[in-house]
Amino acid sequence: MDIVTTTLLELLKYTVPSIVVMIASYTIVNKFLVAQMQRKQMAIFKESQDVTLRLRLQAYERLVLFIERISQRQLMPRIYDSAMTVRDLQQAVIMTINAEFEHNLSQQIYVSRNVWETVKGVKEQEMNMVSTLARTLNPEAPARDLHARILEVLSQTEEQDLPTVMALKIINDEAAKIMSYGSF
Repeated sequence: MDIVTTTLLELLKYTVPSIVVMIASYTIVNKFLVAQMQRKQMAIFKESQDVTLRLRLQAYERLVLFIERISQRQLMPRIYDSAMTVRDLQQAVIMTINAEFEHNLSQQIYVSRNVWETVKGVKEQEMNMVSTLARTLNPEAPARDLHARILEVLSQTEEQDLPTVMALKIINDEAAKIMSYGSF
């Protein structure tokens, strides 16, 4: 063999194994780095899921508190004043319910559409009930007349048929699902 062929074969004898080792090393390191990146992404995802779960459960808690606070049995003792007229009491109820609702508007981003629509519906039903009953009375009559009518309607309605009770059941059921499954 001539010198060029011998030199070329000697050169290939050293470079081919080096190239194979370099490719194998690159592949192993690349797979390791990709696996590490995936582990870090999964850890970040898990951490964000935990934070999101806590925020969602807090939103359900706040909405339960909202529903409880606007129920007529809870609301009347807080705002009723014997010096009020029917109109004053009606306005106070509506203003209080609206203020409570506005305070909880941001919770809608953490709960399902069904729960949020239920919450909005209960708000409207509570305000409509008071307005409807107030329209049947003289606006200048003492507030105790409206208060008595509200209590009468509540006593004639089955507990499970009250909008606030139904809303609380929907909220509690969904919160329970989230706690058991972690996501919805």
